[in-house]
Amino acid sequence: MSSQQSNIYNLLGKLEEALDKGFPLLSSMVVVKRDVVETLLDNVYASLPTEVQDARMLLRRRDDIQHEAQQRAEKVIRDAQTEAQRLVNESYIVQKAQRERQQLLEQVIADCETMKRKAIEEAEAIRAQARDEVLRTKEGITVFADQILSNIEQNINQMQQLVKGSQVQLERQRNEISNAVNYSQPQNLEVNSDAGVN
Repeated sequence: MSSQQSNIYNLLGKLEEALDKGFPLLSSMVVVKRDVVETLLDNVYASLPTEVQDARMLLRRRDDIQHEAQQRAEKVIRDAQTEAQRLVNESYIVQKAQRERQQLLEQVIADCETMKRKAIEEAEAIRAQARDEVLRTKEGITVFADQILSNIEQNINQMQQLVKGSQVQLERQRNEISNAVNYSQPQNLEVNSDAGVN
């Protein structure tokens, strides 16, 4: 037996002694000092062959790698869940924005249609009002023209009556003058002048 193996057996024996000296607790349990057991175990591990220690280190390293891999995997999962939640939220926000944009577009179209309809109605009302005003203006012009023509006709009639009256008066005055001249001349002179002419 090598000294290394003998040392290991010796340490394991001391570990058994520590267990024997421990305080019994129930039938299958013993209370031992933690620092004593840890020191013995460390000495046992230190006495193991290099290959065993390397294998133990590899096992520890494997555990560390597994633990690190598990932590990384959990982090990747958390990140993926966070990203998925972000995408879901972003998708929800995009969908909400699209719905709001569609609602706004429909509202704008409805408002434009309402404004268009009101503009057409107002244009029709203005056109009807203008047509009525044109008709009223035409009627007013016709009435005004009739009044002017009627006044002109009355004035012409009055002027014609004045002209006829003046003509009648002139004719009367002419006749009076002619009669006055005829009465003022002697009859014989009139006869003589007739004879002289012959």
